[in-house]
Amino acid sequence: MANAALEQESEDRAGLQTKRKHKSTVKEVGDEALFQIAEILNRKVEEVIAVSKSGDYWYVQLEVLERKAVPDTQDILGIYELKVDSNYDVIDYKRIGMRHRGDMIELEED
Repeated sequence: MANAALEQESEDRAGLQTKRKHKSTVKEVGDEALFQIAEILNRKVEEVIAVSKSGDYWYVQLEVLERKAVPDTQDILGIYELKVDSNYDVIDYKRIGMRHRGDMIELEED
């Protein structure tokens, strides 16, 4: 039984490595970053708000629910930036801001 599980895990990893040999798309990087930060922080990720690539790394910004409130416009959202490598592994992450859900923010363009 354990042998079958190990074989399945090996096949899953081989399939993932084959999948990653193609050129990554913004959607794939964003989706994977969303999944990983939810696992790391154990919090609900609201959405991906930016994805960009610089050199060998992808940079992803996401909004994460930090505190639920009533009314929901008073929910506190954390804005996180993740550095992701070509294998979709999170290399680094940091919270770069916070806001109430009802507050509009304007991000500066580079």
